[in-house]
Amino acid sequence: MTDLDGLLRFAARSRLADGGFGYLGADGRVPPDRPVETWIVARMTHVFGLAALLGRPGADALARHGVAALTDGPLHDRAHGGWSAATDDDTKTAYVHAFVVLAGATATAAGIDGGRVLLGDALDVWRTRFCDDDAGLAVEEWDRAWTRLDGYRGVNANMHGVEAMLAAADAVDDAATAEWLRDRARRATERVVHGWARERDWRLPEHFTHRWEPVLDYNRERPADPFRPYGVTVGHQFEWARLALHVRAVVDDPPAWLLDDAVDLFDAAAARGWAADGHDGFPYTLDWDDRPVVGARLHWVLCEAVAAASVLAQVTGEPRYRELARRWREHGERRFADPTTGSWHHELTPAGQVATGTWTGQPDAYHLAQMLLLDGRPVRGSVAATLR
Repeated sequence: MTDLDGLLRFAARSRLADGGFGYLGADGRVPPDRPVETWIVARMTHVFGLAALLGRPGADALARHGVAALTDGPLHDRAHGGWSAATDDDTKTAYVHAFVVLAGATATAAGIDGGRVLLGDALDVWRTRFCDDDAGLAVEEWDRAWTRLDGYRGVNANMHGVEAMLAAADAVDDAATAEWLRDRARRATERVVHGWARERDWRLPEHFTHRWEPVLDYNRERPADPFRPYGVTVGHQFEWARLALHVRAVVDDPPAWLLDDAVDLFDAAAARGWAADGHDGFPYTLDWDDRPVVGARLHWVLCEAVAAASVLAQVTGEPRYRELARRWREHGERRFADPTTGSWHHELTPAGQVATGTWTGQPDAYHLAQMLLLDGRPVRGSVAATLR
C-alpha cells in the first residue's frame, strides 16, 4: 500500500539547489530543460508543510526551502507584485496565486519561518487583483504589469481559490479576515455547485466568458488540456463535492444545500464516470451527454474520488462511502501505484498501461498526499487544520 513516508521521500527529490522544487520525471529526476513552475513549487511547499505538522523528519527544512523560493526567488515579481506562472512565463494567473496562498497558509499553520509573511503578501494580491466582488468569484489571468485582464473565466482556478481561502482562514490571526475568507469560499461554492452544477443536473461547466456565461464548446479541439479540458471534468466534480463539506465544517449555521449538493454531485460523478467506456476507472472527461471524451485515467481524478468518499463517510456516517473509498483505493493500488518511486503513475490508458497524453512523469505529490491524509480524519476547513 502507498504510504506517506514513501511518497515524501520521492517528492523530496524535486528539491532544486537554486531554490524551489522542480517537475519530477518518472525516474525521480527533474528534467534540466524544464522551467521552474510556481504551481509545482507552491504545491510541494504545501505538502512538506503538512508533513512538518505531522513531525516528519526533514519536512520543516523542505517547507522553509519552498517558502524562501516563493518569497525571494525569481518567481516573485518584486517590481509589479504577485508571482509569475513560471521562470519562462510572466503571466499572473489565479490558479497559481491560489496555490501560493495555500502554501503560505500551510506554512503558517506549521510554524515555518517566513510562512506568515508569504501568506500576507499572497492574500493581498488575491484580494486586490483576482477577487471579482460582484460575481463572488475570481478572475483568471493578468499580464505581468496588471494592465491587461484576459477575458476567460474558469472554474478550476476558483475551485483551488476556495481551498486556499479556507486554508488561509484557518491560519490568519485576524477574526474579521477569517470570516471574510470563509464567506468568499461559501459564495464561490454556492455559485458553482448550488448554481451551475445543480442547474445542469450535476454536469458542471468549467469555462466562461468575462460575463460568466458558460462556453460549453471551449477547447473542443484540445480536449486533453491538463488545466482547461473540454466537457465535464469528473475529478473536479469530486473535488467540489469535498470542498462543499469543508465549507460546511466552518461556516456558522451551514445551509442544508452544502451537504445535499455534495451528495448529489458526488453521486453523479461516480455513477456517470466509473467505467463509462467499459473499462474500470474514471475517464478524464465526459461530454454533455455523459459519453467519454478523453478516456485516459489520471491519478489525480481517482485520488479526488477517494478523498471525497472518505470525507463523505466522515460527515454522513454512511457505510457506502467508506466502501467506495476502499474499492477505489484498491483499484489505485493495483493500477497506478509505482513501487519503484513510492508515488503513482500520473496517467494510464483505459486498459491500464502507462500513458503520456496529458501528463508525463510523476511531479504531483499534492493529490495523493491529501488523499492519504484525509482518510479517517475529522473534517475541518483545511487539511492543515485537520492535522492540527
